[in-house]
Amino acid sequence: MNWEASSGVNVARQRAAMLDRARAFFRTRDILETDTPALSRYTTSDPNIESLRVAGPGKATLYLQTSPESFMKRLLADGYPDIYTLCRVFREGESGRLHQPEFTMVEWYRHDFGLTAMIDETVAFIADVLQREDPGDTELLEYEHAFRRFAGVEPFTASIDELADATDADARLRDGIGDDRDAWLDLILSMRVAPNFPAGRLTVLRHFPASQAALAQICPADDRVADRFEVFFGPVELANGFVELRDPDVQRSRMHADLTRRRDSARRPVPLDEPLLAALESGLPACAGVSVGFERLLMLATGAEDIRDVLTFGFDEQSD
Repeated sequence: MNWEASSGVNVARQRAAMLDRARAFFRTRDILETDTPALSRYTTSDPNIESLRVAGPGKATLYLQTSPESFMKRLLADGYPDIYTLCRVFREGESGRLHQPEFTMVEWYRHDFGLTAMIDETVAFIADVLQREDPGDTELLEYEHAFRRFAGVEPFTASIDELADATDADARLRDGIGDDRDAWLDLILSMRVAPNFPAGRLTVLRHFPASQAALAQICPADDRVADRFEVFFGPVELANGFVELRDPDVQRSRMHADLTRRRDSARRPVPLDEPLLAALESGLPACAGVSVGFERLLMLATGAEDIRDVLTFGFDEQSD
């Protein structure tokens, strides 16, 4: 049985230095570090993410958190200032070169930030942590324009057949995905769009379709899109950010739609996050937030090709 660490002391030293730089970045901006639970009776309703379940007291089902987002928004609604969290998060069924079921997330929220300000600060954070002095070569792309440029499709108006054609999907894949428009768009993004992002620099993709808003607000200037962005290094996603949705009724409606999609795709049902909805009802201040995968930053810093090479113990190497 392999009992040794997945990565060596040098990687551990680089990780420690990067964590120091991350905390210094927030400290200089007077952003408060907070601590959030790893276990909860509630979890994300996102049909694209599965949570790991744990048997709690009295055999109650608890969930290892996929993100600190719900708890952090509850803190903001309770009067907290700008905040950040560095924590371990968990996702079922994620394993591979860029994915592990347990990983480190950096997440922070800024009062009164719009989309541009949040994008700029995210790029600055990545540059600081990676010690890249000039992030000015970052390319900013509209989601719609990127799909036209790299996939030759209009994401908001193309038919399902046109979207499927853009992936060269065979009959089995077409039957499997069916008329799930967002699933086709996600597939095109991963197969045709992101692989064409320039290697060796950051690309910011913003204004995702309103149907993929998740917990983001709809863009005030264009109701087809959400105030959501992702940051990539080459084809690898590093960050996902929103101008946060504050309307509890809209959020509840989205969660119910998520549960319907989960049921229709034979995924496990999850309870509605009632504490988050109650926090929104009490009044979430105007804010924007972003999450960054820390190990992916460490992969860039070390030149690693596999996320397990920057983890002290990669999941595949753990003993029973």
